Amino acid sequence: MRRKWLSVLCLLLALILPACSSGSGTKAADTKVSKVSDMKGTVRVALAGWKLENGLDPLTGNETIGLKQYLKETFNKMYPNIKLELYEIPWENVKAKQTAMLMSKDVDVLYTGGAFASQWYQEGLLRDLDDLIKNDPDFHKEIYLEGIWNNSYSTRSPDGTKQFGIPAVLGRRLIVYDKKLFEDWGVEPLSEKPTPAEILEKAKKMTGKNPKTGEPNYGLYWSGNSLNGSTFVALCLAFGAKGAEGSLKDIKNIKWKLNTPEMVKVMEWLKEAARLAPAGFVNGQGAENFGLARNNIAIGIDQTGGSTMSEYRTKKDKALLDRFAAVMNMGPKGEGWVAVDPFVMAKDARDPQAAWQVLKFLAGYETQKYMYENYANTPTLKNADFVDPEDKYVKMALKIAEVAHSELMDEANPFYMSDIVPAVNGFISKAASGNAPDIQQFLDDLQKRAENWSANLK
Repeated sequence: MRRKWLSVLCLLLALILPACSSGSGTKAADTKVSKVSDMKGTVRVALAGWKLENGLDPLTGNETIGLKQYLKETFNKMYPNIKLELYEIPWENVKAKQTAMLMSKDVDVLYTGGAFASQWYQEGLLRDLDDLIKNDPDFHKEIYLEGIWNNSYSTRSPDGTKQFGIPAVLGRRLIVYDKKLFEDWGVEPLSEKPTPAEILEKAKKMTGKNPKTGEPNYGLYWSGNSLNGSTFVALCLAFGAKGAEGSLKDIKNIKWKLNTPEMVKVMEWLKEAARLAPAGFVNGQGAENFGLARNNIAIGIDQTGGSTMSEYRTKKDKALLDRFAAVMNMGPKGEGWVAVDPFVMAKDARDPQAAWQVLKFLAGYETQKYMYENYANTPTLKNADFVDPEDKYVKMALKIAEVAHSELMDEANPFYMSDIVPAVNGFISKAASGNAPDIQQFLDDLQKRAENWSANLK
């Protein structure tokens, strides 16, 4: 009833205001639904970070529709005899909690981080989905971005032969630049697929006192303490530095390539770039105003555009949208590292057939539309026609994801996460303070550590 009166009020206000707010936090299901099946069952679903109850978007102030109401209006009508037991798990302790649920056989379907899903699959805790996909004429893998469907370690087995997850949410990793600062400094805009050399050259020109405002500017920003080293991955792609050869299916026999001339170029770029960012970047800080009116950073790497879009959704003012342009990442085809958060099924799911219907629906078009409109999640679909026409950041993220491919420099690689990323972040921190270690020696040491790690595997 409350929602009905809100809708009436919004319609009345439209007579005097431009429009009711659209985008994040405004819509529940608006599709007519009817019963699909009389299938019976109970499915236990553990959701990392999803909101079950209605609320307000903390950035825009818009009303958000919780998952319970959305499912009541959709899935519950389609499958009235499938009972859902939903568990909302904060991201802060999701790995430990969901691992415990898998080990104790207390969950059937999970939404989780891609790295966790890959690890659980290799530990034998997740079920392959190929038989369920093959026997379901209503499931069409073609709706998903090919680059993600075919290549993501978050949803496919290490050898690429088995499908254990359905991609549900993308992490955005694109390059965003401030057109105003480029104009202030008289620098040509970035190309649509900027190379590391182009980015570095232009960032150097815009580090210092702004010639028009007199304010200090920084040419560049990225998160210097990234947990997954996404900028490092994009640079490896750009310079052709593979880092390793082999397969995650046989990690003991991976051939490490961490001290090659190509990897030297990656580290040389990071060393130079570290002098062009605000000091706080080594701790993931210093870009709090990026994408907003008070911004003082020319180029942001691995950005989301979230702050700018939130301002637009709140105020319906396109000034910031026009100011902050989005281009692709640094790989040869504009690719970079693309995070994928999937839905997966427990190896010991009590009712795989019912669980599949739940998993398929939660990773499907209607739910991705609901999650974008309420929480601005980035979809994994080829035809995400529900994306706001003004949301150029999501559109660019989808272009990058379409050409994405997985390499061994990836969060699914345990040595990459445990040793390589911390080592690279440590190098960046020292470079920012002018104390970068000798690059070749640094890489030689990392190469030895990797070889020893592989040799000690059972």
